[in-house]
Amino acid sequence: MNRFYKKFLVPPGKKLELGTRDPGDDMGFTDKKQMLELLTQNNHRIARLQSDLYSENKQSLLIVLQALDAGGKDGTINNVFYAMNPQGCRVQSFKTPTALEAAHDFLWRVHAVTPRTGEVVIFNRSYYEAVLVERVHKFASPDELDYRYQAINEFECLLNRHHTRIVKFFLHIDKDEQLRRFVRRLKRPEKHWKISSTDYKERQLWDQYMESFEIALSRCSTEYAPWFVIPGNNKTFRNLAVSQIILETLESMNIKLPEPSVDMQETRRLAAVELARQRKEINRKRHE
Repeated sequence: MNRFYKKFLVPPGKKLELGTRDPGDDMGFTDKKQMLELLTQNNHRIARLQSDLYSENKQSLLIVLQALDAGGKDGTINNVFYAMNPQGCRVQSFKTPTALEAAHDFLWRVHAVTPRTGEVVIFNRSYYEAVLVERVHKFASPDELDYRYQAINEFECLLNRHHTRIVKFFLHIDKDEQLRRFVRRLKRPEKHWKISSTDYKERQLWDQYMESFEIALSRCSTEYAPWFVIPGNNKTFRNLAVSQIILETLESMNIKLPEPSVDMQETRRLAAVELARQRKEINRKRHE
């Protein structure tokens, strides 16, 4: 199954061309039931490893999700990470910067919400907005954008040096699929809250966004913080692919449970004594 990792990786140091990445690719997985079974298996293993990561309390995992509107970030979170224990897992979203946040550098608000040791954090959108949206809308100059790519790489290197593994996913859908999802939202009242007044305006900038993603993913996919382009048209396959890469990442972290802080032999002896006392008391009450 490690073919998912290799196939969807953006190789560090190489230029990405999104036109060569098919948003409808399913790698031959056409049986939805089979994919759901594999996803369930992955989720059980991910949950176990996440529990071990929390217990170990020496490493952490940061998962970055980026996509265009209707790209599937919320769906991925709901279907891939639902099995994780909330005690050691958190989803972090980023809205328009507040006045205080805007008065600082673009990474100022990010550092405080990165994962602590033992924690898994999922960024639903991220600091990459500063080189995506701001590039498309020309809110940042070319020189400032060049600086930000470098700053992002240095920031991720800092996190990695402090034992945070980073994996980043671009959920790749095509323009027609986005429109179909927009239309489905209109038909489902429970999805109306997701509709934005900018949805159709931003669609007119599709090519500019694709270019911005190509540049950001090319310049910021590194050995310590790789980017993956996940085909997103097929939601079930998308979830399976993301889960497999997360699973492989957790397995590669060589998580070790901490040694017990008590004398296990003595603790077992005390437990046996207590159980024997309990049984004796139960038998006494039965014969009264």
